[in-house]
Amino acid sequence: MIELKNLTKCFDGFTAVDHLSLSIESGEFFGLLGPNGAGKTTTISMISTVLLPTQGEILIDGKRLDRKASEQKRKLSVITQEYSMRQDMTMEEVMEYQGRLYFIPKKTIRQRTEALLEFAGLLEYRKRTVRHLSGGMKRKLMICRALLIEPEILLLDEPTAGMDALSRRQMWNLLRRLNRNHMTMILTTHYMEEAQALCGRVALINRGRLQKLDTPENLITELGAFAVDEFAGESLVSRYFHDREEAIRYLSGAGADAALRASTLEDVFVECAGRRLM
Repeated sequence: MIELKNLTKCFDGFTAVDHLSLSIESGEFFGLLGPNGAGKTTTISMISTVLLPTQGEILIDGKRLDRKASEQKRKLSVITQEYSMRQDMTMEEVMEYQGRLYFIPKKTIRQRTEALLEFAGLLEYRKRTVRHLSGGMKRKLMICRALLIEPEILLLDEPTAGMDALSRRQMWNLLRRLNRNHMTMILTTHYMEEAQALCGRVALINRGRLQKLDTPENLITELGAFAVDEFAGESLVSRYFHDREEAIRYLSGAGADAALRASTLEDVFVECAGRRLM
């Protein structure tokens, strides 16, 4: 279990994360959502110990996490937004370099590399250099590299940023397979459909503070499972209803361009964030 207790991070008088408290169960696929500047990446950076909290603490399985807590740190691996691999290295070389950083025996590195590249569908490209990989292949390689140390917790900071729709769905399938093996995952993403498809629970944060915490399904039900979209001048306005018949009655009196649809986690996000799109 991961516990954030009154987690706070300040930068020169600006509070990026403001007394954030929540718990993430072992084996859970958990989403951290919010508008730009909400504190998502700062929170991930503190969990990974790249940043230290100004106040509060992080516990992993009841033990405090800090930069000296090597036992807890070895349970973590991070997938960052940026491609952090040398362009002239092959896939095999990227994996070998990562293994050496963690003092993994060379034979074990080779065995894990082959298994992980096979798992991600990359084995036939193992001799290809990073500069000649597609964006989706680079993201998959970053996951393989992170898994080489056999972590218990995977931190995913916008892992599908910039990927096309097909590559994104392939990544979703890969992450689901990992989570089915009881790996704990913490995801930040700007794609609400991604969080809705993958996460068992999500936390909506804004200006560093926790606003909502629940399953995507419960948050959508709370808002209203049915939405009617219509234009008011040049603006698209959505109205939400708990009952389908009520939504249909409203739709019958609306304009010709109005449409009925199922509500989504993106609707919850827009309403929660004060209609500020990311």
